[in-house]
Amino acid sequence: MAIKKSELYSSLWKSCDELRGGMDASQYKDYVLSLLFIKYVSDKYADKDEPLIEIPKGGSFQDMIALKGKADIGDQINKIIANLAEENELKGVIDLTDFNDEEKLGKGKEMVDRLSKLIGIFENPALNFAQNRADGDDILGDAYEYLMRHFATESGKSKGQFYTPAEVSRILAKVIDVEKAQSASDTVYDPTCGSGSLLLKVADEAPSEMSLYGQEMDNATKALAIMNMWLHGYPSAEIWKDNTLSSPHFKNKDDTLKTFDFAVANPPFSTKSWSSGFDPANDIYERFKGYGIPPDKNGDYAFLLHIISSLKDTGKGAVILPHGVLFRGNVEAVIRQQIIRHSYIKGIIGLPANLFYGTGIPACIIVLDKEDADSREGIFMLDASQGFIKDGNKNRLREQDIHKIVDVFNKQLKVPKYARMVSYREIKENEYNLNIPRYIDSQEQEDIQDIEAHLLGGIPNKDIEDLDDYWAIYPSLKSCLLTNSDRDNYSQLKVSPENIKKTIFEHPEFLNYSQALETIFKTWETNNLQTLKNISANSQPKALIFALSEQLLGLFTNQKLIDKYDIYQHLMNYWNDTMKDDVYMLLEEGWKAELVKGGKIKKGEWDCDLVPKTLVINRYFSTEQSAIEQLEQDKDAIIRQREELEEEHNGEEGLLEEVKNDKGKVTKALLQNRIKAIKADLADEYQVLQAYFKLLDKETQANRKIKAAQTGLDKKVIAKYKELTAEEIQVLVIEDKWFNSLRQDVKTEMDSISQRLTGRIKELAERYGETLPQLDNEVAELSKKVEGHLQKMGVV
Repeated sequence: MAIKKSELYSSLWKSCDELRGGMDASQYKDYVLSLLFIKYVSDKYADKDEPLIEIPKGGSFQDMIALKGKADIGDQINKIIANLAEENELKGVIDLTDFNDEEKLGKGKEMVDRLSKLIGIFENPALNFAQNRADGDDILGDAYEYLMRHFATESGKSKGQFYTPAEVSRILAKVIDVEKAQSASDTVYDPTCGSGSLLLKVADEAPSEMSLYGQEMDNATKALAIMNMWLHGYPSAEIWKDNTLSSPHFKNKDDTLKTFDFAVANPPFSTKSWSSGFDPANDIYERFKGYGIPPDKNGDYAFLLHIISSLKDTGKGAVILPHGVLFRGNVEAVIRQQIIRHSYIKGIIGLPANLFYGTGIPACIIVLDKEDADSREGIFMLDASQGFIKDGNKNRLREQDIHKIVDVFNKQLKVPKYARMVSYREIKENEYNLNIPRYIDSQEQEDIQDIEAHLLGGIPNKDIEDLDDYWAIYPSLKSCLLTNSDRDNYSQLKVSPENIKKTIFEHPEFLNYSQALETIFKTWETNNLQTLKNISANSQPKALIFALSEQLLGLFTNQKLIDKYDIYQHLMNYWNDTMKDDVYMLLEEGWKAELVKGGKIKKGEWDCDLVPKTLVINRYFSTEQSAIEQLEQDKDAIIRQREELEEEHNGEEGLLEEVKNDKGKVTKALLQNRIKAIKADLADEYQVLQAYFKLLDKETQANRKIKAAQTGLDKKVIAKYKELTAEEIQVLVIEDKWFNSLRQDVKTEMDSISQRLTGRIKELAERYGETLPQLDNEVAELSKKVEGHLQKMGVV
């Protein structure tokens, strides 16, 4: 039976804690990711003709397995990795991590146990990369991404910079027109590439293979990037170790900077030592010529100008920088003005704060495009700072946030409080300050109180008109809820506040609108039913969810009141939480519903990941399940009667005190003994005890009936699993599980629309329900009463 991928990654991460002993996450990631690389190439290329990597004798993961428990395991692992590195010209890449480091791994048995357990983790049969497709759809890409994200999270403020959050990387990759890349001659460059995640995201978005170039200052991180390239099917990527600003590696024969079709980067924010190793005033690459030299202790513009210089005349790029680059003054203001005058900036995307692992400050994406600079008339600005969720101590972009940013930016859509094109004339009027809030007011509109309404009553018509989006869909509902006041520009509530929700939810226009949205979702179900039935070993999960989600977005586009991106997020949440694991199981095992591995079913503890037993029960055994539920209700009624009897005869003088044990509970044995002792001499007590005993007996019988009925149902359900056909499993999984869960999510979203309307009408009704004079009169009346009481008490 296939293991869930989500469970596999989670167990892999937890197991990596075996290494925590003498090092932090920024160090032990090197051990774990090195072994991941060895395991991958061993599975993929051992015993293959003309392999991409030669697996020499004594240089494979299988050789490591043989070392488990041996005293010299650390030294021998180093030798295995050295053999593999030497055979494939990977010295200085995969052999940087010392597996015999006693300071980090412990001495003697401690090291042996730790490394043996670590090897055992990667022995997991589910971690078999022999059939890896290296297309991002399989276990490898997802496992690597999962580990990198968790290592970055735990590495601390200064050590998590090797990783750019995947969500942000995807945005950069999608806003630089990389779909125009047509062949391997198209180039993409990252001058501060870290572990290479940004480069790989760009390559993933391209329709064809690209040539990847990266430079990284830290040697261990550079090695990580190279392994990352190999693991993701880009062994020809050129990754170089050096300081990009003082010693750029990628140059032409005439010692000028090599230029690229695309460039992406997440440079270290506001680095103070950016000019170490060279004199910016005499920069032989002329990166600052015509712009100005960035401040001595802030290198943000140094990296931006390097990237501009590294783009071809038709080049496009995207750079992550702190918000300060948009508005800081002095020499940076001069540089910014010159860049704007060259029209190289296509757009600016403001991101939420606290997204990145190295810093909590807000950042922005500056999108560059030299190709269309001459015809550009302004800069497209987008404020995405409010779209995120909390994820531990960091913020994280949701799928809907990413999609909305990319859609709006690429289509250059004007969206109130979110995005618009800002002309150069307007920017010039603002002295070339690019601070996004100057151009986009993303703040929620203030809810202004109406003094006259507080004094004289009534709901201001302005507040009612602010709900025009609702009235456009529910035109006659407005007149059911509200009527004109005796004063101009004010209305009165027509129904009682407690009936507002009922009036809305039962109104024909609400019901018709809900039905219309349900019909749209049903169309999506119908359109994709056969596609989902066709899931097989050859299916591509990422392509599948892309097609499903894009069609859902399309169907809900232009639907009023409901946000298509909210609907999209429900699908993506369900995909990531449940459906993705299901699809991977189907890829590996087909349309089968296995209960437990080997068919051994532990009594009372069994289920099926793909087809949970509740689905089988609901479809085939609802009558039996209803009978069990009735038995449980009958039992609950007996328990309530017993508890009422206990409550009535509780306390020191209670008739049940004599039959309680040391823990204060009535027991059957004590009850029987007491009944025998008093016989019928104490009539009242005897009757109570007898009644209590009968209830206990009824409860016992009820439990037996429930257990017998549940056992009988279990046998029927287990037998049904064994005879389920592929077609029946498809109905259970696609219609009963996937579609039904998503349908409920969409219904929740639809209900929330009217909940918001209900809440706002109630809020306005309560706000202006009592006028200030009425409240003053109430206060005066209450004050009089209090004063009267105080006088009677002789206090005043």
